[in-house]
Amino acid sequence: MKIAVLGTGMVGRTLAGAFTALGHDADIGTRDPGATSARTGPDMMGAPAFSEWHAANRHIPLMTFAEAAEAAELVVNATNGAGALDALGSAGAARLAGKVLMDVSNPLDFSQGMPPVLNPVNTDSLAERIQRAFPGARVVKTLNTMNAGLMVDPRRLADGDHSVFLSGDDPDAKAVVKGLLEELGHRDVIDLGDITTARGAEMLLPLWLRLYAALGTPNFNIKVVRAVE
Repeated sequence: MKIAVLGTGMVGRTLAGAFTALGHDADIGTRDPGATSARTGPDMMGAPAFSEWHAANRHIPLMTFAEAAEAAELVVNATNGAGALDALGSAGAARLAGKVLMDVSNPLDFSQGMPPVLNPVNTDSLAERIQRAFPGARVVKTLNTMNAGLMVDPRRLADGDHSVFLSGDDPDAKAVVKGLLEELGHRDVIDLGDITTARGAEMLLPLWLRLYAALGTPNFNIKVVRAVE
C-alpha cells in the first residue's frame, strides 16, 4: 500500500520505517518540512532530532501533511493528541475522504503537569472527534496502548503473546488495518466494536502511564486471557 504517516516523532518514524521494511511505500508528513529538518537536539519526548533519523532513512520522503495524504491509500495519524485535529485539517478533508485513517494517537493533556490526564475522556474520545471532524474518512483506532517498539515488533515481548485493539465504524477499514497489524506480527487482534469503543482503548493510558512509572520500562503490554468455553 501507499501509506502516509502523519507525525515525525518516535511513533511516526518507527511506523514509517516498519512499513517500508514490509514492502509498503511510506511517506512521512509534517506541517513544515523545512522547519522539521532544521531542528536540532531532542524533541519534547526525548527522541533525537528528526534530521538524524532522516539521514539514515532517505528512502522515506518527508512531505507536508497535505502532500503525504494526497498520495496515500491509507493515512496514519501519529501526531500528538493535542494537535491531531489541526494536523488532519492541514492534510485536508478532501484528501482524507474515502481513505482508511488509522489513529494511533492519545489525547494526553499536560496542562496540569505530570502525569498527563486524558481530554476528552469517558463520554467521548479523540478517535470519535476525528471521525466527526472528517466524516468522509474511515477511522480505525488501534496501537495506542503500547509503545512504538512493540507496535512494530510485538514478538520482542513474550514472543508476541499479548493483545491489540481495534475500534471503528467501517468493517472493511478494520479488515485492512487488521491485515497490517498481522503483517507487523500481532497475533491477538481484538475488535472492540464501533468508534465509540475507542474510549476504552484511550482510557487505558492512565493505567499505562502508572505501570510505566512502577515498572521503570515501557516494554510491557496487556494480554487478554479468555475463559475456556
